[in-house]
Amino acid sequence: MRHPSADLPSDEHVHSEFSWDAVDGDMEATCRRALALGLPAVSFAEHVDLTAWALPPGGWTPPEGVRGSIDGHGRFLGAPLDVEAYRASVERCRALFPDLLVRCGIELSEGHWHPGAVRDLLRHGFDRVVGSVHALDDLRTPGEHVEVDVGYTQRAALDVVAAYLAEVRAMAAGDAPFEVLGHIDYPLRSWPADAGPLPWDRIEEQVRDTLTVLAASGRALEVNTSLPMDLRVVTWWREAGGGAVSFGSDAHSPGALARNFRDVAAAVAAAGFGPTGDPTAFWGRS
Repeated sequence: MRHPSADLPSDEHVHSEFSWDAVDGDMEATCRRALALGLPAVSFAEHVDLTAWALPPGGWTPPEGVRGSIDGHGRFLGAPLDVEAYRASVERCRALFPDLLVRCGIELSEGHWHPGAVRDLLRHGFDRVVGSVHALDDLRTPGEHVEVDVGYTQRAALDVVAAYLAEVRAMAAGDAPFEVLGHIDYPLRSWPADAGPLPWDRIEEQVRDTLTVLAASGRALEVNTSLPMDLRVVTWWREAGGGAVSFGSDAHSPGALARNFRDVAAAVAAAGFGPTGDPTAFWGRS
């Protein structure tokens, strides 16, 4: 049974062993921990990456346990999601943990770049789709792409963030099928140490522009707690007209589930968002 004093929101962005980079992922253990923490729901958002990344200068070897392939052109692509096995595991966990709402979802990267493949994928049906951007144009080779952190080898640090936010705006302005924008601060995870402190004051206008486009689309903003995100963004989101907030730990192992949720939830509430009558739903405007 869910802990009676629980007041944490659902974790809407969690990875298990079915994500190609979650080497310590474990769906059953994650569900067990969700119950121990008192979460009302957990949404698995397994990686679906359809964009191949050109390798950085000097090459790159995937860490042990990471599943993917490097093609003859020197591009890495994460292993595709085994949808059948994934859905079977979700159903097994639903049966094992009837007091926990377990959602079957995906984290869809650059869905606006791959409309045909996305249509085919979504025929399987998913409860939650997190939209994200992990890739930027490769400035060395037109038509190719690099992972965002490799972008720092090709662009000035602020230019990486600007290019990332421009791509997020393009995705939010289009009809890519996702409900919530994941990790708006993704490039800051690899912000170069020699570039100074995280540049929130310098990117505020660009972030606000991105949030305005996202709000107009009717989608939710994820507060991703893996960095953690500067919570001024939640205030900017409300001022942009944003209607809903989701919480995502971006956990790739059971121990990272709902990390920092209690403190972050309090800050989000102070910014003007709160739970609705459904504890498993996104938080809305207070």
